[in-house]
Amino acid sequence: MDPVGEKAIRSSFVNCSKGEASRIKLPVGLAELPWEELDFLGWRDPGAPDRSYLVAPRGDGIIGVTLRRPQGVRRSFTKTTVCSVCVTGHPGSGVSLLAARRAGPLGRQGNTVGTYLCADLACSLYVRGRKRSQLAGRHEETLPLEERIARTVRNLDAFLDKVLEGE
Repeated sequence: MDPVGEKAIRSSFVNCSKGEASRIKLPVGLAELPWEELDFLGWRDPGAPDRSYLVAPRGDGIIGVTLRRPQGVRRSFTKTTVCSVCVTGHPGSGVSLLAARRAGPLGRQGNTVGTYLCADLACSLYVRGRKRSQLAGRHEETLPLEERIARTVRNLDAFLDKVLEGE
């Protein structure tokens, strides 16, 4: 992913108002992030742990979505410890069910779409081996790195397609 500035990030959000986007707490050290190793930028709001954000390349630009951990969802109802995007397994609470309000009229009606993501949204770093899951006895994939990255991007694009559906 190419480096992205604050203004571009704030204007990329498709499932919140401009006012909401202007109040989003951006990650600290934006300029120092390992952009060349990121397939998308993801972060959690340190002041509101139920809120997360994701910004990804899309077409000739970028798309941003706000994410929330659904209220009332207990860990016992989380049926997976595997991220749906990067297919990394995590123990305990390393995977979170996150929901994005759909873009456009469907989102204004309250419709959402959810997916299981690495709780720290560091999928790109897990896929590249820059960050390790704490899962004991983790199965090592035999897919080449390029194919694992392509799978991660495809899975993320499929989720973003659902967010944009009906826009």
